[in-house]
Parts: sequence; structure tokens; C-alpha cells
Amino acid sequence: MSPNITTIVVASVLVATGTYLFLSRSLVRALMGFLLLGNGANLLYIVASGPAGAPPLVGKTEGPMADPVPQALVLTAIVITLGMTAFVLALAHRARQLSGVDLVTDDTESARIHARAEADDTGSPSARAVSDQIAAEGERTESRYHDGDTGRPARGEDGENR
Repeated sequence: MSPNITTIVVASVLVATGTYLFLSRSLVRALMGFLLLGNGANLLYIVASGPAGAPPLVGKTEGPMADPVPQALVLTAIVITLGMTAFVLALAHRARQLSGVDLVTDDTESARIHARAEADDTGSPSARAVSDQIAAEGERTESRYHDGDTGRPARGEDGENR
């Protein structure tokens, strides 16, 4: 028995759309991409598990039985996706509270380390200057969120966290 081509196309579209959204800088779009990607993968797994059959109850059914293992794995994947969704929603909510936007910012520390490694490899003073510039900008960005050396979140003019 061959799998239903419509189901495969729907799963492929879910995976493709999920991948596109997952690469977005917005946390909410990335979350939606994660959900679509997970649903597409679950659907592909069910399609690949074989043809539908009778319920897997020994002695109660006649003919070929459905394999319960893929169904159990998909149910487990759904539960894990639910937990990850709740966690990412909490992260997105907190990021929105702190910065006012839900966009993922550039990782300045990673860029600084890359520029410093490039400077060490090439011996170029310009790469070292770029590394120092990135480090200084990262310190300015972090100082927006903290009051001096206290480590507490900075407060705006209205007393709310920025």
C-alpha cells in the first residue's frame, strides 16, 4: 500500500513553512515555526510508519494491526512540543517586558570572539580594532538593562523595568 500523496505534501509544506519561520528574528515567529516544524515531522513519521490497520488489541481484531510504537512516539513528541512552547512563550514574554520588542538581538560576544580569533590568525590590527569596538558596544548595550554595578534591572522614568 502506498502512502497518501496529499498527506506527504501537507507535511512537506508544514516543514518548509516551519523552517522559514524558525529562522526569523522574532521569537513569536520562531515559536510558530517550531510548532509547524514539529507538526510536519510528526505527520511524516506517522505516514512513514506504514499503512493504517486495526487497533492493536490482541485477540479482538482480525487482519493486520497498526503498529502502536510510532503512535506512542508521536504522542510523546506532542507532549515535548507543548512543554517547549510554554517555555519559549515565557522567554518571549520576559524579553518583551525587558526590551519592548520580541526580536533576538545579535550576539556581540560571539562576534567579538570571532573578530579576535581572526585578528590572531591574520595578525591584522584592524581586526583587533573591530573586536574592541564590538566589546565596547556590547558594554553599552548591557548597561541599558542594569543600574550601575548593582546588577538590578534598570528602571525607566515611570519606575517600570526597561
